[in-house]
Amino acid sequence: MRAQLKWSPGPGVKVLGSTLQDEENWVVSAAAKPVGICPDCGTQSRHRHGWHNRRLQDLPVQGQVVKIKLALNRWQCRHRKCGRRTFTDRLPEIASPYMRRTERMAEIVGLVGRPGKHLMHRLGMPVSDDTILRQLKRDNPASTQKDTIRVVGIDDWSWRHSSRYGTIMVDLERHSVVDVLEDRSVESAKSWLQERPTIEVVSRDRCGLYAQAAREGAPQARQVADRFHLVQNLREAIKEQMSVYGHANVRPILSEDAIASARSQQRRARLAHRQSRQEIFDTFQALRQQGLTYSEIARRTGNERRSIANWLTSNAPRDRNRAALNPTSPLYFEAFLAECWKDGNRVGRHLFYDIKNRGYTGSRSNLERLLKVWREVENIQPDGPPPEMDVSEPVRDPDTGHVVAAALCIKPRGLLTDRQARKVYALKQGSRVFAIMRGLAMRFNGILRSRSPDALDEWIDDAIDTELTAIMRFASVLRRDVDAVKNAIELPWNNGQAEGQINRLKMLKRAMYGRAGPELMRARMLPLNHRN
Repeated sequence: MRAQLKWSPGPGVKVLGSTLQDEENWVVSAAAKPVGICPDCGTQSRHRHGWHNRRLQDLPVQGQVVKIKLALNRWQCRHRKCGRRTFTDRLPEIASPYMRRTERMAEIVGLVGRPGKHLMHRLGMPVSDDTILRQLKRDNPASTQKDTIRVVGIDDWSWRHSSRYGTIMVDLERHSVVDVLEDRSVESAKSWLQERPTIEVVSRDRCGLYAQAAREGAPQARQVADRFHLVQNLREAIKEQMSVYGHANVRPILSEDAIASARSQQRRARLAHRQSRQEIFDTFQALRQQGLTYSEIARRTGNERRSIANWLTSNAPRDRNRAALNPTSPLYFEAFLAECWKDGNRVGRHLFYDIKNRGYTGSRSNLERLLKVWREVENIQPDGPPPEMDVSEPVRDPDTGHVVAAALCIKPRGLLTDRQARKVYALKQGSRVFAIMRGLAMRFNGILRSRSPDALDEWIDDAIDTELTAIMRFASVLRRDVDAVKNAIELPWNNGQAEGQINRLKMLKRAMYGRAGPELMRARMLPLNHRN
């Protein structure tokens, strides 16, 4: 009797027997009580209308699956005033209707998503969270696993953004993480690759650091550039070429005349802005002269009451005031920096150290942006002829006049909407630069999908011959890494799995509230059955 009670999934169920099938699964036969109770009137019934079997998954026994084969009856309600004619056995303490597992099994499933401490307490093995973390580090398989790896994906991830990075190694054939390195350096990646001479393919992004580590640590392996990053780099080059001013981290691509024209457009924009503020001011004054209150003006115009009060207390529209400088801005020390600049002290790290001793709390990159502007001003030669640069007109939308997004230039014809297709056709007719860049983008996508790298060299030559600065720069960098790019076209491997594992790593790192050190991060990322 005690053995049957241990197998019982809950009260109101009688265990008929238990058998072991396939030496892995236990099947427990059970039946409900021989009396039914109507859920509407509460009357007991012994008149059976029919029966059916219900299968439920229960808690395991010594690591083996337990399934319950529960026989439930359908009863007839003979009470004259009850509207229910038949009903089935209800066992709310065991399982809800239509569930495929018992309530106690469902409780364990719900606890899996919670911290391990609560789950262990429910399983009858209470331990602290520190003990769980120590056990994870103790069972870390990274120190002992030396499995045969043929294809590895390498990518970096950030301990702290723009400050400190680590490296993740992914077995692309097994779809699993094989190691997590603490830093991002040539030495660590090189030594890791040297310990595994069976590696035949190294998939990476276009970072030169990992390319050097693969050349020195695994010279026998073929390097594969990630196709997604190739397309992304081409898109960035097209975006840079389309831009009027270029980006802050690239060389300027405009002539002095174009820069002067842009400055005049900015002055006209500021004048138009002042005129619009004048119209707003006149509108508020007119409504006030009609006798309307501030609240009524706010209701009609949609502005805040306090803002309207500020507008009406002045006799003219106010210009926007420049924010007060603070020690986080290098302009706060502009006078001191200008004196150092005139004295010949123009090294960024030296100036950063000097103003930091005077109370500067900003970053060095912010200071370098200011110094870059000063250096560009000194490089201008107004007396001589302007340097030869690409002065092609920016690619603009024929309808709005705005600069066209790079995605419109690189998007395949079959994915364009009707409106986008008409716009692309108009841009190709009106801009020779757009037509050239779109033709190159379509050819490049075709080469990546063709699995044949024969046309890549010709594409690089044609891109360099366009004399478009950003496209030429992209093609030149592509030529330096041409072997990895050709392997990316021929081989099926890419770094998509590594990117997905990095997303999982970030989730685990943030869920541990800063306690994710290298050992713990490696223990959480590596699979338990990796050595099998």
